Amino acid sequence: MDEERALYIVRAGEAGAIERVLRDYSDKHRATFKFESADEDKRKKLCEGIFKVLVKEVPTTCQVSCLEVLRILSRDKKILVPVTTKENMQILLRLAKLHESDDSLEKVSEFPVIVESLKCLCNIVFNSQMAQQLSLELNLAAKLCNLLRKCKDRKFINDIKCFDLRLLFVLSLLHTDIRSQLRYELQGLPLLTQILESAFSIKWTDEYESAIDHNGPPLSPQETDCAIEALKALFNVTVDSWKVHKESDSHQFRVMAAVLRHCLLIVGPTEDKTEELHSNAVNLLSNVPVSCLDVLICPLTHEETAQEAATLDELPSDKTTEKDTALKNSTMVYNGMNMEAIHVLLNFMEKRIDKGSSYREGLTPVLSLLTECSRAHRNIRKFLKDQVLPPLRDVTNRPEVGSTVRNKLVRLMTHVDLGVKQIAAEFLFVLCKERVDSLLKYTGYGNAAGLLAARGLLAGGRGDNWYSEDEDTDTEEYKNAKPNINLITGHLEEPMPNPIDEMTEEQKEYEAMKLVNMLDKLSRRADVKDLHQDGG
Repeated sequence: MDEERALYIVRAGEAGAIERVLRDYSDKHRATFKFESADEDKRKKLCEGIFKVLVKEVPTTCQVSCLEVLRILSRDKKILVPVTTKENMQILLRLAKLHESDDSLEKVSEFPVIVESLKCLCNIVFNSQMAQQLSLELNLAAKLCNLLRKCKDRKFINDIKCFDLRLLFVLSLLHTDIRSQLRYELQGLPLLTQILESAFSIKWTDEYESAIDHNGPPLSPQETDCAIEALKALFNVTVDSWKVHKESDSHQFRVMAAVLRHCLLIVGPTEDKTEELHSNAVNLLSNVPVSCLDVLICPLTHEETAQEAATLDELPSDKTTEKDTALKNSTMVYNGMNMEAIHVLLNFMEKRIDKGSSYREGLTPVLSLLTECSRAHRNIRKFLKDQVLPPLRDVTNRPEVGSTVRNKLVRLMTHVDLGVKQIAAEFLFVLCKERVDSLLKYTGYGNAAGLLAARGLLAGGRGDNWYSEDEDTDTEEYKNAKPNINLITGHLEEPMPNPIDEMTEEQKEYEAMKLVNMLDKLSRRADVKDLHQDGG
């Protein structure tokens, strides 16, 4: 009934009536995602009628109402076949300012029309194979990049950027050819990186270092959504970028990694949005060639060094515990390098472990990233070793028992998901410089057996990669307990009581005779077996 009334007004009514009836339809079906098959034909005709209205000279508010209803109807894949034509796609491209003209984005009144047109294109391209083919024919990716350049440095059109980026993500997700076009022909890597810089309002202090204001306000919801869409689009553009072939490529990836470092050190409007932002940053960092990830850490500035020293000097000399805490809570430092971004990644990993579900999708990307960073960059590995596998002191509990990061990772080494337990074991193995004896010290033989069997290292030794020869330093507590540590379980076991000590002399004599009889029986059976073989 709703479709019939709307269709009648769209066909015969004037702009004001069309706007009112479509606004009512939109309000009623805003949350509708499943449609009645009986009304399918009516919805197709309503879509066709809306396109006929959109080619006319109607007020902007009427265009917005038409596009809102078209966006709702385009959620139904079945009605898109007859309405997805080149002519209709070109109508939406014109309304979204994606046509060939050089129109600038000056008319604020047109912004809602542009945004709704982009939303419609997102739905239609995602749900219709015909629209996907037409997108290639109409060179939609190039048009989207051109629109992004128009609004790259504009602060008040985030909605346009957001849905432009979302459509770019959908296109690059569905067509591998578009990924290559974006990467090389359209210079998508520097363009999208600049969009991220704009969203984060980055101020560069060095070639690959940005100023971080830890006391600054969080990102706005609009800036966060825009950044997330840019991260997703960049992921598709860089998905095959493990190898860098040119110096210019290396520079671009380092700039992007530096932007992602900045991303990890800022927060969104809510905790959930911050996690989503950081999750997409982690996914994108996984595409960055590992040789370019060195920009995730940077030398301390003179100001940071002075501030850290001043914080410690302000504390009384007798406040040893507070000094230790201040040192720990100040800028995360290792060997004169700022490790804040790595520490954020470590905390992100621990939160994902604590969730206890979706490990393959949520945990393995950050674990893989930390593993590769540790393998390629010594300072990162040593910092993570200090955080995850500090010198052992208390070995009374099994390695998998407890609430430390080490305990949680050791528990994952026996997880039911093969991929999860492999990457958890690999991470710990790399932190131990791929030395079997060091790994067993922290995990126990039982937990590490799967990794060692897969690597052919059950008898000991080390992996294939080269690491520095600096030695681990054992604590006095560990050295004293080491002779009594069970190598299988990896923890200190109290010596088992000798059962003979509690026996009387008669019981000891009885058990001794019992053992003699058993040995005699075994000997007789062996003699009989030998006689049968000789006779044969």
